[in-house]
Amino acid sequence: GSSTPSGAPVTSAIQTDVSSIVEKAMPSVVAINNTMVMQQQTWFGPSQTVEVPSSGSGIIVGQNDSELLIVTNNHVVSGATSLSVSFIDDETVEGQIKGTDADNDLAVVAVKLSDIKDETKSQIKIAVMGNSDDLEVGDQVVAIGNALGTGQSLTSGYISAKDRTISSQDESTGETITSEGLIQTDAAINPGNSGGALLNMKGEVIGINAAKYSSTEVEGMGYAIPISQAQDIINELMNKKTRVAVDEADQGYL
Repeated sequence: GSSTPSGAPVTSAIQTDVSSIVEKAMPSVVAINNTMVMQQQTWFGPSQTVEVPSSGSGIIVGQNDSELLIVTNNHVVSGATSLSVSFIDDETVEGQIKGTDADNDLAVVAVKLSDIKDETKSQIKIAVMGNSDDLEVGDQVVAIGNALGTGQSLTSGYISAKDRTISSQDESTGETITSEGLIQTDAAINPGNSGGALLNMKGEVIGINAAKYSSTEVEGMGYAIPISQAQDIINELMNKKTRVAVDEADQGYL
């Protein structure tokens, strides 16, 4: 009689697959740490403006003559007074906002090439973009990001649904933001993962994780902006003039 094949080789094949994807894609993902200005209501009297540290992720999507260009979520950088970008080797440099699109929750951050050490340049690389239109429910995916600001980590899961519409509330303005066409995945996407990469099994970026739409009460429902929806917006933002933060002493005033 014929022997039944054991299931073991299949799992080890998937595992090897995931680890090789990480090796390929991790150099393209960065951690973004910043200081944000927020309004805080006090018990006594008016609200106060406070500075709070915040963290997110980004994906290296290109470079021009003088800058490395990184895509992230707009909510990771909006209201930021300063931005720092950490690469795979933990080298940290200052970043500037290049362009933002609040409606689609996308932003591009620029880092001066002259600020990046040669050793770091040899370790980082531009992400390979996939086609999110080809995704099927049940496809395996991997998410990489700076979860909870503790450094890059990986989660894995499946495409749970496509073309989801989600509403969330903007913390600073209180208005409701509706996002359409999102990819839903059960790969854990937590605060700090925002702006990180959702990858297919070829290690190509097929989505930009948007942890804003995940909630602590919900398990196994993370969302990502499909790359095919984001690509044109990213290209447009990459060509804007970088907004360089001006020293307070040199700022104009009214």
